[in-house]
This record gives sequence, structure tokens and C-alpha cells, in this order.
Amino acid sequence: MDRVITRRKLLLTAGAATLLAGCEKSPAVRFFLGAMDEWNQKVQAALFSPTRLARELPPSDTTPEDAFPSYFISDEMPFPPDGWSLKVGGLVAKPRLFSLDDLKRAPRTDLRVRHHCVEGWSAVAAWHGVQVSEIAKMAGLDPRVRFVEFKSFDSNYWSSWDLESALHPQTILAYGMNGHPLYPDHGAPLRLYSPVKLGYKSVKYLTEVNFLPDSTGGYWENQGYEWFAGI
Repeated sequence: MDRVITRRKLLLTAGAATLLAGCEKSPAVRFFLGAMDEWNQKVQAALFSPTRLARELPPSDTTPEDAFPSYFISDEMPFPPDGWSLKVGGLVAKPRLFSLDDLKRAPRTDLRVRHHCVEGWSAVAAWHGVQVSEIAKMAGLDPRVRFVEFKSFDSNYWSSWDLESALHPQTILAYGMNGHPLYPDHGAPLRLYSPVKLGYKSVKYLTEVNFLPDSTGGYWENQGYEWFAGI
């Protein structure tokens, strides 16, 4: 039942994106699309369960890495700036910078799950990293936090998530894929990954995580893609 509802919402979203691309954005159109997206968000939030886990898959289901599509916004593959670190801030008691070694010292989570892209393809990989919920514990969240913003050094790509999805036990900051460190085409040195969202929400080339009281939209979301984008 959940799968049928999700597919329906995805089709509605695709229709909205087509409408955005194919007609003038009159006040009436903007109002309609905004109202539909708000409705989608409410429905998906109601269906979301913070305790329901995506099915873990056996190693035999893993997609060969050369067949797992990679994607970035920049004209050329992004590489981390010198002295890269992850900035964690917003409404937190302990804002800080994390080096990759800092993140690797935190409790590690491994998962092998199916990745779903809004373009219709899917693939399976094993990911390992630290749960976003673990970062939240270390930072100390203010009670006013309702959203989490993830920023990239890939042409200022970003996305914002609802707090419940960000703190899901299978939402991680991944520094490894299929048993090895992330390669540049898959978001090195650190990317967001979760099976509870469509692929464009899993920001690669992470540089900031901000815990906020309000949503900040996103690179694709601000161009008409669905904001919640749950699976």
C-alpha cells in the first residue's frame, strides 16, 4: 500500500515539474503548485515512520560500481578543498568542525540498501559512515530545530530535510562505499545517504550540516522538484 501511494505522489510531482517547465509561472500556477507541494509534504510526513527500516540486501544484490551512476552539478568532478572539514552549526549547543578522522572515530553504521533515483533507475550499494543522529547528539540540538540543511562544495548544491527523516537510524554521513573510501564520483570525502529519500536528497561532497527551525528548500526543490521526496 505504501509503495502504491509513493508512486502516485511521484507521478504528481513529475506532473508539477513538467508544468513548471512548460508554462509561464503565473500567480495562479505558482499558487497551485505551492498548494500541491504542501499537500504532498503533509501526506508523506503522515506516512513516514521513524522506526520503519528499509530492507537490508545480501551482497549478491550489489550493483557493480561501474554500473552505479554517478552525478554532480559542476562542469568538472568536484574535489575537496585543502583542509576540508565538515561544519556543524545552526541551533546547536556545540557547533564544531569535524575532520574525516573525527567522523571515523564515531560509532560506525553499515547498510546495504536499494538506491532510488527520481529518473526511474535503482541500484544497490553498501554504505558505511556515521548516523546523522549521532552528530545531532554530539552537537546538542535546540528544541526549536525542525529541519536539517545539508550543503555541498559542488556548485553550492544543498538540500533541507525534515528532522525526523534526518534522524532516521538509516540516515548516515557516508565516508565509504562497498568496503572502501568514497571515490570522487560518488561524493568524496563525505556524502549524505539514506534509503528513506529519493537520490537527489542525498547531498554529495558535504561541507556543512545545519540544524534549523525553518526549511531552506534545495537546489532541485527550488526548481520544482518535490521537497519531502520520501520513499
